[in-house]
Amino acid sequence: MARHQPVHGASLLTLLQMRQTLLFLPCFLICLFARAADTPPNIVMIVSDDHLWSDYGFMGHPHIKTPNLDKLAGESLTFRRGYVPSSLCCPSLASIITGLYPHQHRITSNDPPIPAGMKPGAFQASPLFEEGREVMSKHLESAGTLPQRLAAKGYLSLQTGKWWLKHFSRGGFTHGMTKGGRHGDSGLDIGRKTMQPIYDFIGEATQQQKPFLVWYAPMMPHDPHTPPKRLLDKYIDKAPTLPVAKYWAMVEWFDETCGALLKHLDDKGLRENTIVVYVSDNGWITNPKTGRYAGKSKQSQYDGGLRSPIMLRWPAKVQPRMSDELATSLDFAPTLLKAAGLEPTKEMPGLNLLDGAAISARKTIYGECFTHNFVDLNVPASSLKWRWMVDGYTKLIVPNKTNQPDDSVELYDLKTDPSEEKNLAADQAAKVNGMMAKLDAWWKP
Repeated sequence: MARHQPVHGASLLTLLQMRQTLLFLPCFLICLFARAADTPPNIVMIVSDDHLWSDYGFMGHPHIKTPNLDKLAGESLTFRRGYVPSSLCCPSLASIITGLYPHQHRITSNDPPIPAGMKPGAFQASPLFEEGREVMSKHLESAGTLPQRLAAKGYLSLQTGKWWLKHFSRGGFTHGMTKGGRHGDSGLDIGRKTMQPIYDFIGEATQQQKPFLVWYAPMMPHDPHTPPKRLLDKYIDKAPTLPVAKYWAMVEWFDETCGALLKHLDDKGLRENTIVVYVSDNGWITNPKTGRYAGKSKQSQYDGGLRSPIMLRWPAKVQPRMSDELATSLDFAPTLLKAAGLEPTKEMPGLNLLDGAAISARKTIYGECFTHNFVDLNVPASSLKWRWMVDGYTKLIVPNKTNQPDDSVELYDLKTDPSEEKNLAADQAAKVNGMMAKLDAWWKP
């Protein structure tokens, strides 16, 4: 029989050290996992620009190729019936970043009011224009922004792309590209020319062990429609006209940039605890002759200007699924604040997209469209053109007679008439009256 070897002093010491290590290890792991659980998620906000809700592969477009966004949709909680509250760039972006309706944050329009008798070009070159933009930026600061609120949790935040409201710091961003130009000046290089500022920022935040927010809002597929020839060539023979082919190619170019950004997150090991959200700021339908936007898209009261898919990917926490429940870009702020361990403000009307019961219970969403230039910088109702609401699949549009004196009330069944061709208001007066009461209870200017 083998005999047990005596334990010498050195071996006994080793055994004691191992025992202490083993006792310590569970404590260490518990603390490690607790810290990981408490780590706020990184956030990447992808905001497409002038992009029709149906112009994606996963939304059924027969020709446009969007493989990266299709993949993102399949990995996300994806709302096919998402909406923005207003169909114009600046107020829509301001609503995304504040979580408030335009009439709440008071940025209803793209530009300040034009003085009587002054031409737009002369006005934009005048001190009056900059004075008006300063008022708009102060409205944003008063409303409060997502980057500003996330700073309480130690977030670093980067602005790239479209940004109307002067220097990026006015939105609470710690880093940014836009120095104060009307659309976004050097910020507009993102996507079209480079993605490097985002990669550099993510590297800096990671090195500092800080959670981060990236605002990726390139001027894409927004005009000028100048896609690479290799992409345009794919659509020349499929599109009805050259202007349409250029827009389709721009959508695919934008999709490529999204793929590059998402791949970078994967390459840096950031996928699991990074929330990626997606929406378009407003819709766009190309006029096949001119290449400009058609009437029922951008700036309009119709779904062609207001509807957008809304996606949220968070692999560590969220199971992917497709949903036909209603969602709105106003939901981003409360959702992301909650995810970061912060509470939404009482003024925020949106819901937490991860609260399934609340989302299922919501049957109605609201919105408002305004003039391109303010009428009065401090009185939102003065610039109002239409209020609208979607109740289930029924949509009501109510014009403001001051700015739209020739318009009538409109009622549509979006399930059978998604392009809003048949106005049912005259035949369904009782339904109009019932919905009007709800619309007035939401906001009656």
